[in-house]
Amino acid sequence: MIRILGVRVDEYDMQQSLDLIGAFVAQSGDELKQVVTINPEGVWLAQGDGELKRIIDDAALVTPDGNGVLWAARQLGTPIKERVAGIELLENICRRGAEEGWRIYLLGAKPGVADVAAQKLQEKYPGLQIVGCDNGYFRDREEQAVSCVREAKADVLFAALGMPYQEHWLYDHRRELGCKVAVGVGGSFDVLAGLVRRAPGLWQRLKLEWLWRLLSDPKRWRRYLVIPRYMRAVKKQARQN
Repeated sequence: MIRILGVRVDEYDMQQSLDLIGAFVAQSGDELKQVVTINPEGVWLAQGDGELKRIIDDAALVTPDGNGVLWAARQLGTPIKERVAGIELLENICRRGAEEGWRIYLLGAKPGVADVAAQKLQEKYPGLQIVGCDNGYFRDREEQAVSCVREAKADVLFAALGMPYQEHWLYDHRRELGCKVAVGVGGSFDVLAGLVRRAPGLWQRLKLEWLWRLLSDPKRWRRYLVIPRYMRAVKKQARQN
């Protein structure tokens, strides 16, 4: 475990993360294990949100989602071996879940998107049990949304509600949801449903996925203003270490 600007990040690679989640699913009892996939924006949000920082500290697993997190780890002299992106973690959990009979629930995105994402996942991973889907527009029926998750008796809940709302929501309802593992996955359902195209492999290898997202959706430009501030803060931390 390392700390980037005081925010916890675990040094687990994809296989280690999957093995740990598998252990969580196999556990007895009904204690929910929360998984946070953290990127630079999340690290920066935690600077002004003490509750989010505490949720990250209390999480069962915090994966390094974003090349900016790997860059920061190198700057601090504690390199992380592998990026564990939320959408890739989701797909790997579903692949393993299809093999081992895990029960999956999808919660989030606009109406109908989770259902399309579920269909795509079941086509890709035959035998995958998706025991429920719901959209993320449930603030006027929150109790019903929680009840539906609980009644589905899911092993793994994927919440695509956007950071930091999904982290706060999962933490606040951790004793009511009745599932074993809950993972915040941001906009992953939109990608799985084909509504948003992920950066091509070359852009990912060049560590320019953030630029691809910005060019694809220029309205996001304000979100990327945090990047230079994040980089300056990390370099300052590195000098102070």
